[in-house]
Amino acid sequence: MIELNKRIDDFVILGNFINQFITGEHADLDNLNTKFYSQFAQKIENTQWANPWFTPEYIKLSLKGISLFLEKQKLQKWTANYNFNGVGEKTIALILAGNIPLVGFHDVLSVLISGHKVLAKLSSKDDQLIKLFRDVLIEINPEWERRFVITNQFLKGFDAVIATGSNNSARYFDYYFGKYPHIIRNNRNSVGILNGTETMEQLSALADDVFLYFGLGCRNVSKLFVPENYDFQPLFKAFEKYRHYINHHKYANNYEYRRAIFNMNQEPHFDTDFVLLKENQSIASPVGVLYYEFYQNIDSLKARLAFEQDKIQCIVAQNAGIENSVPFGKAQFPQVWDYADNVDTLKFLTELK
Repeated sequence: MIELNKRIDDFVILGNFINQFITGEHADLDNLNTKFYSQFAQKIENTQWANPWFTPEYIKLSLKGISLFLEKQKLQKWTANYNFNGVGEKTIALILAGNIPLVGFHDVLSVLISGHKVLAKLSSKDDQLIKLFRDVLIEINPEWERRFVITNQFLKGFDAVIATGSNNSARYFDYYFGKYPHIIRNNRNSVGILNGTETMEQLSALADDVFLYFGLGCRNVSKLFVPENYDFQPLFKAFEKYRHYINHHKYANNYEYRRAIFNMNQEPHFDTDFVLLKENQSIASPVGVLYYEFYQNIDSLKARLAFEQDKIQCIVAQNAGIENSVPFGKAQFPQVWDYADNVDTLKFLTELK
């Protein structure tokens, strides 16, 4: 087994390699750069041709988040909260999502940093960069080759499972993997809370929470809670910086389809010519649409949020008095110790018997 400090050091090197593509400054990683730099840069630029949602801009944004995970002090702070003594080397099957670039990396990191082995089934929508990460790790330390396995075959020979998918696939995962120790995640979305006192700067930050990654992530705000008689005009103004989305053909197709449905059914809505806002009780909204709901007071809102807690990934709010809320503009930048669905992945992994 690779010792914890060595595991951390290896991932710090991977983080330094990744950070080059964010800063544009080459690090002192001659062997890694000779072998992988050009290949990695090419993947960043070309992945969009296989998956148009994965633009170079959003791949780099995801890489930025990962590079922040892999800072040495953060990895040490994160792992210091767990007891790794007696952690046996088990094989953890990972079924990774592919809704936004590299969304499954945190699960890979959690398994490998805990001392277990990864048996990963990648999403066909997001399989290129994870494979390159594996190649870079093996170059850093050949021991990772046997500890980080990617397969397209039927999963077998594993001890526990972490699987992420849609609500339908989660039911399948429950049926098939229920007899193993497991974490199974299904669809979640995030919500934003406004009280009408927000500044334009804060609303602009909220726009990032709504629109980054085209709104496809579970941490994207898909639903707003607003006070009665809320004035939407400042919000529409803040959203304008994402008007260019209408030039992205897949986003535009979704927006135009939903607009046609709303108009045909004569459903009341706001239309900004690039995003539709519609009053709706649901938490999850389609691409190109943002749902909203009015609330009367903070107590009734808290009750509403508690009722929907199994559908909510995070709550984005500013000065709303909501416990554990995320400030505007920070939804897509979780810390390495922030866990999807608030399920402590590393605790699960370190307590496996």
